[in-house]
Amino acid sequence: MLPQRLPMDIITLLQVLRQGLDPTTIRRLGVLVRSMLTMTGRITMLGLSRWAEKGGSYRTVQRFYNTTIPWGTILWLFFKAHLYQSGADYLLVGDESVVTKAGKTTHGLDRFFSSLFGKPVPGLAFLAFSLVSVQQRKSFPLLVEQVVRSKEEKASARQKTSKVSRQRTASKKKGNPGRPKGSTDKNKRQIDWNEELRRVKRMASTLLARVRPLCRLRYLVLDGHFGNNNVMQMVRQCLSLHLISKLRYDSALYFLYQGAQKPMGRKRIYGAKIDYDAIPSQYGVQTTTHEDIQTDIYQATMCHKSFADPLNVVLIVKTNLSTQQKAHVILFSSDLNLAYDALIEYYQLRFQIEFNFRDAKQLWGFEDFMNVQKTPVTNAVGLSFFMVNFSHLLLTHFRKAIPQGSLLDLKALFRARRYAREALKLLPDGPDPILIDQILEAMPALGAIRPQNAPRPVP
Repeated sequence: MLPQRLPMDIITLLQVLRQGLDPTTIRRLGVLVRSMLTMTGRITMLGLSRWAEKGGSYRTVQRFYNTTIPWGTILWLFFKAHLYQSGADYLLVGDESVVTKAGKTTHGLDRFFSSLFGKPVPGLAFLAFSLVSVQQRKSFPLLVEQVVRSKEEKASARQKTSKVSRQRTASKKKGNPGRPKGSTDKNKRQIDWNEELRRVKRMASTLLARVRPLCRLRYLVLDGHFGNNNVMQMVRQCLSLHLISKLRYDSALYFLYQGAQKPMGRKRIYGAKIDYDAIPSQYGVQTTTHEDIQTDIYQATMCHKSFADPLNVVLIVKTNLSTQQKAHVILFSSDLNLAYDALIEYYQLRFQIEFNFRDAKQLWGFEDFMNVQKTPVTNAVGLSFFMVNFSHLLLTHFRKAIPQGSLLDLKALFRARRYAREALKLLPDGPDPILIDQILEAMPALGAIRPQNAPRPVP
């Protein structure tokens, strides 16, 4: 039997949102949440209305999608009430996700680079920030905004692309070596602001203002796209956090200079340039071997000429002992005292936000919506990520009875209960309410991946 504490009363769980939503919107949200947990197929407004029970007509769904909803506040209220664990360690993690869209009228439609396709594709981009629990190894999205590029930002991107192309062409031509005449030193601690950096700073600051009274955060973890000096200076100066990110595999890193300094003039900072094929063994911290793959981990405080401050660098080198082929990854942090194993673990936990994107796309309609106006698009995306957090709560209770249960098993349970209710309505004489509850609790989870753990029906 499934535990009685599995929260089936969705409206009760949503009462914590009263600070941000009116009772009518909460009631509509409850209908849509139950419909999403039950339905199969694409999650669109029409699909939701077909699977919704009483109070979920297409017109009601349409009214919900056209209501202005503060999703950042809603996600935070739900997390604080149901998902936050006092005393746990959390990381602030950010990433961008792209969903492909056809047509020409969808709000924010543009061409964005998609890592899945390996090229720019027409679609919508969304920047998300989440809290990742180190102990639970789960990500809870708390702030999601659509990336709408202005004309200035598009022009700047085209100008940057053409500049890089010109530099590559010029590098192939022979010229005078050394520093160009007339060039001056730049203050590397002065941030070169662009629209993307302002967007990251604004969203991170908004979320930190909500989180910091509840828990203490030390690290912002971003992928290699944000592994540059501008982002690091913004994180250190504006957010008072440490950055954890990744560098390019061919980054020109230098060891700290350890020799004697000149009696006069500027002190030397840069030592020998790193050779990734011959890393000094004195910096090795761990070596493991698994199935002919040798993994060597190195840690050192190093300098990069594009960064204003030294970096805590961790290099992970993998060697195929059969072919002697090598590959390496360069992780770094602005916290020079962070241990190598913690740095690696924290960057690995960044990938938990990718699981949020996967669940939102596959199960909660992040890529299914067909809305084109700003407010319905925002609500469709906000509802998808709200369901990610809501399903975390339900799955926690569900796994007390079925430890290996998945989201598909959970949805199969709600679908089976819906089928049972519809079948009981067809009986000429309604059964006793107690018997109805027993039948619903004993209804096997039709379509579950693990039916052997499902409850057996009442004889």
